[in-house]
Amino acid sequence: MYILPVFCWGGAASDLARQIHQAPLDSGECYRIRDLRFVRDEIKLYFSDGFLIFSKPVNGVRVSAVFSAEVEGGDAELLLMPPTQRERRSLATFAKSPTLSEHFRNSVLLFTDNSAAELLETIKEAQAKKSAEMGNLLSGKWNPVLGSFLSSFEVRLVEDLLSPSRVREGFFFAAIGGSSLGNFDVIYDPRMRQQISIGQIAYRDERRYFDVWANFESRSFRLGQRVFKEPEFKVELVRIQAVIEPDLMLKAITRIRVLPGRTEPTIALDISRRMKVTGAKVNGAPAEAYYPESLRANLLRSGDNHILLITADREFAAGKPVEVELEHEGRVIAPAGNDVYFVGARGVWYPNRGQQFSDYDVTFRFPKHLDLVATGDLISETTEGEYKVSRRKTSSPVRVFGFNLGSYERTTIKRGGLTVEVCANRKLETALQPRPRPVEINPNPPGGFPSARGPRRPQPDILMVPLPPPNPAARLQQLASGIAATYEEMAARLGKPPIHTLTISPIPGRFGQGFPGLVYLSTISYLDPSERPIGRGGALQQTFFSDILHSHELAHQWWGNGVTSAGYQDDWLMEALANYSALWVLEGKRGIRTLDAVLEEYRNNLLKKGEDGRTVESAGPVTMGHRLTSSHTPGSWPVITYEKGSWIIHMLRRRLGDERFQKMLAQLYQKNLYGTLTTGQFRETAREFVPPGSPDPTLESFFETWVNGTGIPALKLSWQVGGKAPKVRLTGTITQTEADENFSTWVPVEIQTGRAKAIVHWVHTSSEPVQFSINLTGPPLKVTLDPGNAALARK
Repeated sequence: MYILPVFCWGGAASDLARQIHQAPLDSGECYRIRDLRFVRDEIKLYFSDGFLIFSKPVNGVRVSAVFSAEVEGGDAELLLMPPTQRERRSLATFAKSPTLSEHFRNSVLLFTDNSAAELLETIKEAQAKKSAEMGNLLSGKWNPVLGSFLSSFEVRLVEDLLSPSRVREGFFFAAIGGSSLGNFDVIYDPRMRQQISIGQIAYRDERRYFDVWANFESRSFRLGQRVFKEPEFKVELVRIQAVIEPDLMLKAITRIRVLPGRTEPTIALDISRRMKVTGAKVNGAPAEAYYPESLRANLLRSGDNHILLITADREFAAGKPVEVELEHEGRVIAPAGNDVYFVGARGVWYPNRGQQFSDYDVTFRFPKHLDLVATGDLISETTEGEYKVSRRKTSSPVRVFGFNLGSYERTTIKRGGLTVEVCANRKLETALQPRPRPVEINPNPPGGFPSARGPRRPQPDILMVPLPPPNPAARLQQLASGIAATYEEMAARLGKPPIHTLTISPIPGRFGQGFPGLVYLSTISYLDPSERPIGRGGALQQTFFSDILHSHELAHQWWGNGVTSAGYQDDWLMEALANYSALWVLEGKRGIRTLDAVLEEYRNNLLKKGEDGRTVESAGPVTMGHRLTSSHTPGSWPVITYEKGSWIIHMLRRRLGDERFQKMLAQLYQKNLYGTLTTGQFRETAREFVPPGSPDPTLESFFETWVNGTGIPALKLSWQVGGKAPKVRLTGTITQTEADENFSTWVPVEIQTGRAKAIVHWVHTSSEPVQFSINLTGPPLKVTLDPGNAALARK
């Protein structure tokens, strides 16, 4: 029996969901099938021999089926070959083969497109016979399993069944019980940028993962026969009235003005699982907000938020603005001790969709003994009884609205048209309080008290002496000055971001996060280096908390908030550009040696080996995004995204030269402001700034090697000189090892011959030793392989 979740109320969506769960397998629609073929672009299913039973229709549509090969010689097979080398390599990592040819005996199928009609038509043409007896057996066995899958895709099933675009934009899903690979999933979804996904739920160290084996654009989309459609609506304005109760419960009313791009009966929004929706309206009239658990669907989309499905008494008409109003509440604020608070669900504490650029008008009501900072310009702040009321508005579109809460000391610096406000906690959170120090005390007199057995050796007592806690506000002015200087330097290079006030606020933990006009900064960064609990991190950890972290999060005002990524394959750009911007500032403050030390540490982290003997870097290219976090390589995503990503940007800088590199970044930002950026667009912009006569003028080889590929080679240079001045000939050999046989890259050799400018000669490496020759007018004083780290390599 289907039980309606307690947080939903009656309406078109919940009624349809109830019908879906009350439509079990139909024993009267069970067929004995042989040699039945079903194709969705690259997905090819061959049902050689077995039974196929369909579910009962919902509003005239069958949305599921089960295949079972419970007959002698029963079998089915899935064939699939990814179209790109990268995806074939990814598939081989998990499935031990670059193509899938997997036999199976059982499969659960879900579909909201025309799959059921196609399968039934094929069955009819083959004159397959019905088997009601087998239908009864299969329905009894598989109905509970089918119900679990229906729950996992409940929101999507309801959304598609209500949509007039169901046949063309519905999805097809198959849970395969493979003979050799075990249970895994295959999905075809035309509403995704990459329509075909293959993956498997896996567990490691008591944590659940969804390992994406392959994910790619299907053939019909690659050939232009079908076109991917952007989100079905635009968020134009978000207005929020939020109340933070003394017990930290957050209650809010969010009003979102939406402009539908096409006529649909539903609007889908995202919200944190920590929030409960208690009411909904559309244009002032009561509406339905439906959001059951959709576990498998969330795993497939790499998300953990609720999907809210909004339905009203009429369709949302294309081009006609509509206001969606939602009441919601939840505990997204947690105390960390000593009036320090941790704000969770920072980007999804209110309903939104795809973090689109939009305007915000937000009012907070909160206990008056606390301080609150948020995205946007402060319009007003008053005190009403035991509460403060603070209103914020954005002066330009932003992707996400954040806030922070605490008991703060503040300082403000105005530079270059920007107001930088830095907030510090008055006290340190409990987790960072210093532990009491043991001190020995000796209450016995020298020689001990007399004893019948002779003098007793003194026995010292241990007294635990509490240490005074560090003051997180002690470096407030110093921190503010450094952040203001960093902003000025970044603005001079990239152009000013469209914000007037930048607020830096502390957050418990060892991380930071950059929101529009608001930076969450680890409280460790506020402490004096001598007071930080960094363990064995050493000098580079100190550099991270002193210089890199706040600069990285500040750089997100440009990369991530001003310009954002188009898809998960492009997410690396925002983090790599932000992190390298921080490293560029670090180089200006502390010199090239500090930058080289950080890059060396990054390279060492990439070369660390896991239990299987593979390096972290070999988990996949930066463009795999969230897929790098798998049960095989759970910790590889941050290292590859941030650290290899920074290396890629650094290598590109060395290719272009500092002046061209800076102009390229400025153009990249200005050209894509309030828009999205793909990796391909990044390359197209960068190629415009490649110096004349450079090898690889289109950067195609560079991106194929470093962005879309993997590998960190070991390079060795040997050279000799022949002839006499002024006809000297230098002959060298570069040997490449510890990389795939197909790996190659361009690497510079620098020759110094005297006071004249050094000669730089670029060599294209190979798995075989590569020789080169250069004519000189005099003997070289120094020959150096890649002195500026233009290649991520061991040298």
